[in-house]
Amino acid sequence: MTQSSPPQTNKWAVALTVILPTFLEVMDTSVVNVSLPHMQGSLNAGVDEVTWVLTSYLVANAIIIPITGWLAGVFGRKRYLIFSIIVFTASSLACGAAPSLELLVLARILQGLGGGGLQPLSQAILLETFPPKEHGMAMAVFGMGVVFAPILGPVVGGWITDNWSWRWVFYINLPVGLIAVALAALLIHDPSYIRRARIHIDTWGLCLITVGLGCLQVVLDKGEREDWFDSNFIVTMSLIAAAALILFVIVELHAKHPVVNLRVFKDRTFAAGNVMMFMGFFCMFGSFVLLPLYAQTLMGYTAMWAGLVLGPGGIASLIMMPIGGVLMKKGVKPRRLLALGLSTMACALWLMSGLNLDADFLAIALPRFLQGFGLGLFFVPLAASTYVNIPREEMGNASGIFNLLRNLGGSFGIATATTLVSQRSQLHQTFLTEKITPYSPALREYGQHLLQLFPGHNPSAANSPLALAAVYREVMRQANMLAFNDVFWLFAWLTAILVPLTMFMKRAKAAEAPPPAETTH
Repeated sequence: MTQSSPPQTNKWAVALTVILPTFLEVMDTSVVNVSLPHMQGSLNAGVDEVTWVLTSYLVANAIIIPITGWLAGVFGRKRYLIFSIIVFTASSLACGAAPSLELLVLARILQGLGGGGLQPLSQAILLETFPPKEHGMAMAVFGMGVVFAPILGPVVGGWITDNWSWRWVFYINLPVGLIAVALAALLIHDPSYIRRARIHIDTWGLCLITVGLGCLQVVLDKGEREDWFDSNFIVTMSLIAAAALILFVIVELHAKHPVVNLRVFKDRTFAAGNVMMFMGFFCMFGSFVLLPLYAQTLMGYTAMWAGLVLGPGGIASLIMMPIGGVLMKKGVKPRRLLALGLSTMACALWLMSGLNLDADFLAIALPRFLQGFGLGLFFVPLAASTYVNIPREEMGNASGIFNLLRNLGGSFGIATATTLVSQRSQLHQTFLTEKITPYSPALREYGQHLLQLFPGHNPSAANSPLALAAVYREVMRQANMLAFNDVFWLFAWLTAILVPLTMFMKRAKAAEAPPPAETTH
């Protein structure tokens, strides 16, 4: 066999090829959310049953993402990329045509298994296609896909469902998937080190990571609905997840050919980058859930206007990510951009912690815009600099770990945010009701205010069931508002604590660009 260089391919064409299916795959994690009530009615399913449409996809995704590097080594990166796109596209068609909930969940599992590898594959391909000095631009392209897609998903899903049908949420993947397969076949080439990889099946590692991550994702997705550890189901799944993942770490550290090489964490830049990615997306996705929830439940916004609250932040991210890539190309140190991005995000969350029940649209959207600005300066330098000391042979493996921790950070953040709001709301409600007595001046004043709203009622109406119900509703609103403030405040501090970690992000040990990819003729 002889090795020769493949024909030169335009790097932006390669970027388009890998981002197209990746954008769709990431968007499918959120695009279905708003369609669940329609699916429930169409398929005659209960609320708890229909949520498995979401959970099944997330579980399959979580299992595949960390082992993508190993699968690419076994089958070849190009072959595995095309196979993943085909499986994702075909299963999307099956989701849209599913006549029952059971078949829809099965198709969603296949869709998650097919799409799970697209994120780490596209990131690894971009890092090898673009020279080291342009890695910032490469990650800007990647970031615009994986960060903007979840924000756009509910808007697209709602519009399609209202104007066509929930089935078209899946059918729209078909033309893009076919285009992506054709482009991948023409433009993507395997590096020689992947083509020479031997097949070594780490059976124990595969089994343990499948069980561990599968159970963990179920716990994160179902925990709040099942009341966490008051549920025997959640306790059982948590114990299985903990035992399987602990054993997985032990097995992988001693395996000669691990399915996930955890030894890459010896590099402190990679380790620090993953910690920042997990915690950054923990706080970011937690706030993504809370802000529209606050707008709808407390401020009376419609679903569309609640989505528009997130819009300015998405626009700011789209603007700042390419700017971050350009600044890195011009020699600005990634850790300086990281520190600025994290500080800006912390400031935005601190502003959110000061929201109240009198806030107007601008007061709500402005912190979100500031957060999007910071996100653009956070994601791009972090994604580019985390891999600086990772050998190209480990790039797929490292990318799988990085994307897994990003996804898990978001899942943990969402679960934590919703749980804390519920708990803190109950706590604040207890404290507020302690102050409400028949002799409370505030209660008498509020009663008089009610009398002005309902003229013709006698003074005793201030203590009527109608008045007391109005007081209780107001107490609940205030308690919920204080709970939202508490959680935003916590996320602000958790983000700020990450700033010192940027000092661990060091320059690459060697600045040489990797040799061009090779192919066998």
